[in-house]
Amino acid sequence: MNKDDFYSLGKITKTSGYKGSLMFFFDVDDISHYTHLPSVFVELDNELIPFFIQELKIKSPQKAFVKLDGIDSIEKAENLVNRNLYLPLDMLPRLEGDEFYFHEVIGFNVIDERHGNIGILQEIQDLKTQSLLVVMNGEKEILIPFNKGFVQRLDRDNNTIYITAPEGLIDIYLES
Repeated sequence: MNKDDFYSLGKITKTSGYKGSLMFFFDVDDISHYTHLPSVFVELDNELIPFFIQELKIKSPQKAFVKLDGIDSIEKAENLVNRNLYLPLDMLPRLEGDEFYFHEVIGFNVIDERHGNIGILQEIQDLKTQSLLVVMNGEKEILIPFNKGFVQRLDRDNNTIYITAPEGLIDIYLES
């Protein structure tokens, strides 16, 4: 299994009870898409190991109590705490319109309202304070704070994102 074929779903945060139940933190916008998961992949020693889900009970908008097959004691459950959770990319809920997953727009052209085509989106750095679009304009790297209000339109057919960057921001990069 290639980890690039998976996306991060969240993390196992703690045990719950003495029969091996776990608390999952789902790093997603809408947990309701994941209430009927048949399985999940847990990262153990840099490998993604599948676990079948016996039961999943939502506790809050991002947390759920989960019982996994084969995890029937607190000792077994403790071995999974602080482990990352993954799902195959093909299990991502489909987004429509101008909504997108970060991984799906890498390589898209970025067209700014004032400057036209400013380059190719190399990556989106997901920082704690905010996300940054990393756009390559030849050898120059342009960093644009990601804000949904900046994205005017997403054209999946032509691999293009239309944005309105804050006034003067792109000039700083292009003038140097």
